[in-house]
Amino acid sequence: MPIAPLDKSVKIEHMSDDIIRVSEINDYLYCRRSWWLKRVQGHQPENEAELEAGTNHHRVHGYMVQRAQRARLLAYALAGIALMMAVLFLVSGF
Repeated sequence: MPIAPLDKSVKIEHMSDDIIRVSEINDYLYCRRSWWLKRVQGHQPENEAELEAGTNHHRVHGYMVQRAQRARLLAYALAGIALMMAVLFLVSGF
């Protein structure tokens, strides 16, 4: 799906012409009209509270994923230590 160039006759004052953020690309791929309304026309979404709640949800989810990854690494480390202790225990003849 080719991306249509911006209409150069429209002056964009609220955003830089030179910078397109990843979130804007996502907005464009999700709904070209929505992206155009925000980027070119300067309209803001009416559901700010829902968008903020979604952002917070993703932030909390990311934190929980990081905690789960750290817990998994700790579990692997503890399992490795337990395995080494078991091998040492068996080798030493106790």
